Amino acid sequence: MELFKKCIDIVKKCLTDSKMDKNCVHDVVVSGRSSRIPKVQQLLQYFFKGKALCKSINPDEAVAYGATVQADILIGKDNEKLQDIVLLNVTPLSLGILTDPTKDMSVLVPRNSAIPAKKEGNITTKRDNQTSIIILVYEGERARATDNNFLGEFVLLGISAVPRGVAQVKVCFDIDANGILNVSAEEITTGSMSKITITKDKLSLSGEEVERMVRDAETYKAKDNARIALADYACKVRNTINDEKIGAKVDPECKKKIKDAIEQVFQWLDDHELLDSGLYEDKLKWLQSVCNPISI
Repeated sequence: MELFKKCIDIVKKCLTDSKMDKNCVHDVVVSGRSSRIPKVQQLLQYFFKGKALCKSINPDEAVAYGATVQADILIGKDNEKLQDIVLLNVTPLSLGILTDPTKDMSVLVPRNSAIPAKKEGNITTKRDNQTSIIILVYEGERARATDNNFLGEFVLLGISAVPRGVAQVKVCFDIDANGILNVSAEEITTGSMSKITITKDKLSLSGEEVERMVRDAETYKAKDNARIALADYACKVRNTINDEKIGAKVDPECKKKIKDAIEQVFQWLDDHELLDSGLYEDKLKWLQSVCNPISI
């Protein structure tokens, strides 16, 4: 029975990812494999409130038809017979990069994005006179990049030696119809560019691995969110206190106390992999009490 229920869990997840309710479903079509098992059909019919199942589809013909429709879409042929058919490949996991010292992944391509896809985002330098950025590419649903699947890395050189936060770097994720991912980074001012190509084999996790990563993201969601809130606040305080106009108004002794507290928090985050969300919340309250003299 546990195995049978897993079939229904897949249906539930499909509806959840599609942001649909089962009451929106007009027809339930089953074709081949597990859908031929009478118990699975019974559970499906019960799940969809007694709706009759369409079982007249030949599975071999369905596969061939689907491949034909996909080929037609990929070559861009304008066929009136297919205008009402929507057939999409999607990314099973979110795709993003790591450049920030908080170790959180910046998502550029959300999970279930249609392929082919092209998404862009902007990043900047974290230090004064920084002339290069190491960009690490990940896929997964966890907030912290190291909890996700590492895909590759590359370095963008030739960035203008300017104060932190001034340089503007455009990062582009481009996934083609074959599932090959090209990630590029370009500084807008100088035109310096670097890129990496990630082949489909590196992106092809098994269904079980994808399910595990999505499940882990739900399990650790509260802890991840609490950790992000603490890291984000620490970053904002650090940027504020380092701002010349604001920092000049803060008492030197108070400024030192705040900077020491921020460094302590970042060190604490580095030393502790994953704690109960309450501990992150307590540390955030402590940091807020220390930084109370300045407005964030």
